[in-house]
Amino acid sequence: MPVFDYKGRDAQGGQVSGQLESSDEATVADALMRRGIMPTSIKPGRAKSDFDLSVWLERSVPLDQMVIFTRQMYSLTKAGIPIIRAINGLAESSHSKLLQRTLHDVSEQMRNGRPLAVAMQGHPKVFNTLFLSIVNVGENTGQLDKAFLQLSEYLELEQETQKRVKAAMRYPSFVLMALVAAMVILNIFVIPTFAGMFAKFGVDLPLPTRILMTTSSVFVNYWHWMLIGCIAVYFGIKSWLKTDRGRFTWDRYKLRLPIVGDILNRTLLARYSRSFSMMLTAGVPLNSALSFVAQATDNAFMADRIVGMREGIERGESLLRTSNNSGLFTPLVLQMIAVGEETGQVDELLQEAAEFYEREVDYDLKSLTAKIEPILIAIVAGMVLILALGIFTPMWDMMKAFKGG
Repeated sequence: MPVFDYKGRDAQGGQVSGQLESSDEATVADALMRRGIMPTSIKPGRAKSDFDLSVWLERSVPLDQMVIFTRQMYSLTKAGIPIIRAINGLAESSHSKLLQRTLHDVSEQMRNGRPLAVAMQGHPKVFNTLFLSIVNVGENTGQLDKAFLQLSEYLELEQETQKRVKAAMRYPSFVLMALVAAMVILNIFVIPTFAGMFAKFGVDLPLPTRILMTTSSVFVNYWHWMLIGCIAVYFGIKSWLKTDRGRFTWDRYKLRLPIVGDILNRTLLARYSRSFSMMLTAGVPLNSALSFVAQATDNAFMADRIVGMREGIERGESLLRTSNNSGLFTPLVLQMIAVGEETGQVDELLQEAAEFYEREVDYDLKSLTAKIEPILIAIVAGMVLILALGIFTPMWDMMKAFKGG
């Protein structure tokens, strides 16, 4: 859209200037008049470069900042504070540069006469489709405060789930990193020392020792190629995951992983149930709600199945039948949907299903460490056994040879 430079005078007679994005000069003049500015000059301009390194590095707004934003928007709109004034105030107090800049742009677009939901659409990194649809419904029904309350509660639950997952994965992550570091140190510094000693005595080495020596030699002589290979594999996998096929394959495989796959599946079912319930409560049409929920699940495999459900709904099938055909949902969700369709309370029953799955996920995460611990102990024991067989066995053979000699 064209950009126009303007000059004018405000209600106090002070000179003001700036830029506005609009279709033509007449629209700019109308927008300025609504702000109480008498334009004296309006001419086409060039959009100023808005590159900001800090904003570019901040790829998304932290979830805690979005929780604070939605909670404060609920309080301000409920109190009757004008939306533009509320957004400007929150922009100034935000700790996120990206959110701060986004809110300033949203405020500017709203001054030009655009609705809040439309102004937010240009910032998909901050406001996803589920967020926009709830805001749009709240705007059209005059219940924007309730829309922000729903969003704040939804984001708070997402934040709690993320914290629980991080807390559960912290211990196994540290153990695995320590194992990798120990393996690298042993292969580069420890095993070569023993290899030199064994070479001096010229003893016949058993198979485990020869394997350790070969592995150590690879680490010592080809570490730079190994590093380059690891970096290449990392970026190759990252590029593959950015493709539709790669993301779909990985998202499907994640749900089948041992131990954690079941937890991920139930987490996604909880997110599906809660977001779907929220959309139906807000009054979003069923087929539109399914489209938004598919994107909210953040799993390409599940999103594909949910889009298939939407297509079934558009063909005239019931929600229960399309849910059953998708193969995604457990009997609990299907039972909730069946009862909800009969009673007309699908949103309430899906809310209950979400709460049930969240309790199940919470319990599973608390017991995750106990499930993973034996596996980690087995891995450590395996490393110790290999080292013992590979290093100490030749030493015992050498001691026997000396005693025999």
